[in-house]
Amino acid sequence: MNAHTLDTIPVPEETASTSLTLSQKLILLSLLLFSGYIIFRHLQTSSYWPHHLLAVVYALICFHKFFLILRGLVKKQEIIVSDVEIFSRHDWPVYTILLPLYRESEILPQLCQAIEKIDYPKDRLEVILILEEDDVETQKTVEKMSLPFWWRTIIVPDVPPKTKGKALNYGLAQAHGQYLVIYDAEDIPEPTQLKKAVTGFQRADPQVVCLQAKLNYYNPYQNILTKWFTAEYSTWFDLYLPGISSIQAPIPLGGTSNHFRTDVLRQLKGWDPFNVTEDCDLGIRIFKAGYRTAVLDTTTWEEANSQLGNWIKQRSRWVKGYIQTYFVHTRNPWQLLTKLGVVNFIHFNLIVGGNFFVLCFNPVAWFLFFWCLLSGLKTGFFSLHNQPFDILGFALYSGNIAFILINVAGCLKRKYHRLLIPSLLSPFYWVLMSIGAWKGLWQYFFRPHFWEKTAHALFPAGKIFRNPEGENTV
Repeated sequence: MNAHTLDTIPVPEETASTSLTLSQKLILLSLLLFSGYIIFRHLQTSSYWPHHLLAVVYALICFHKFFLILRGLVKKQEIIVSDVEIFSRHDWPVYTILLPLYRESEILPQLCQAIEKIDYPKDRLEVILILEEDDVETQKTVEKMSLPFWWRTIIVPDVPPKTKGKALNYGLAQAHGQYLVIYDAEDIPEPTQLKKAVTGFQRADPQVVCLQAKLNYYNPYQNILTKWFTAEYSTWFDLYLPGISSIQAPIPLGGTSNHFRTDVLRQLKGWDPFNVTEDCDLGIRIFKAGYRTAVLDTTTWEEANSQLGNWIKQRSRWVKGYIQTYFVHTRNPWQLLTKLGVVNFIHFNLIVGGNFFVLCFNPVAWFLFFWCLLSGLKTGFFSLHNQPFDILGFALYSGNIAFILINVAGCLKRKYHRLLIPSLLSPFYWVLMSIGAWKGLWQYFFRPHFWEKTAHALFPAGKIFRNPEGENTV
């Protein structure tokens, strides 16, 4: 085991080490004052144009996502690699697998088994276990294991920030592979995924430097939370990301199964160690640098979070990271506009900014909606005398119907027919998502670099889960 020093790891130029610049703080303060003025004027004059504005923004974000998912249904943008292509070639380049672990001793045997089943020449494979210095338990577990010659371990010093991004940069500094992929502790990738990635890279446009594999869950039916979570992931990775790819917009990466050209990843200086969703940030930086991400038609199976408290921790971290990414890349809006272009600048705001805005605004919108209803403002559907109720009602009704439909579409795409009824109840899931979002927003201002650990191995011991095609995955 060995450790790299802090001064030898790559760090991107734009990081979330500082949450907000002075100009951003002034802009946010101005927006808060302006919002207070709007509320005051509304109470004084019963002006309803703020409701119009919020409803338009809300509906625009919702239907933008709905449009992208429809694109994902209609346009087949994934890179599809057949078994014939894989079996017909024998010259495989060196491939690095990074496995960042923290307090994962319980699920480590499953991970090792999954990696061992990967169909790739072992003499062309490099597996790097990335452990944290203070995680003595996992270190001892690894020491007791007889790891193959293509496995090695590095130790990340116990210094802030304590994030996955920092750990991955330590692994990148020691990687020798022409290509590189990240897997999480609970991941079970399809055995041919690396070979598909190599073939996909060689077939894709030279500007494609990252291939995002699809993620899904091997315990979809454990409880109602895993059913909702699986429906969400099926929509996100099978429809939403391919839809984004179809319009060549910046893609926020998933946290695992990202395949990279290692030389370009080093050129980009790896991941932001201060961002708690380093994957989303890297996806944006890839696009800003003139490169592209494509979706690879292969699946990595993960464990859906089945405990509510644990799920809230995970969701709040994701939302906080999206907020970090948004404010990092909007520090200089004109520069961002120049690099992305007008159309992709709009896409960035709707995809990254809209993601957390809708989740945070949802409970506010519903509160205003029911407040108007209970206050007796409603005297007729779409009555001009009850504009707040009608405006917010239309946006909320249409937005929720759209999101129910896209969840159903995601389940149908994955053949999760048993999840169709839970998908119809997904508005209850969005309440949980908003709770996680508000927690993430609070942490962004008060604990921006705090990484809330997600516990794994929460599925019943000895339980065999199956994917929709009926294959054993655990």
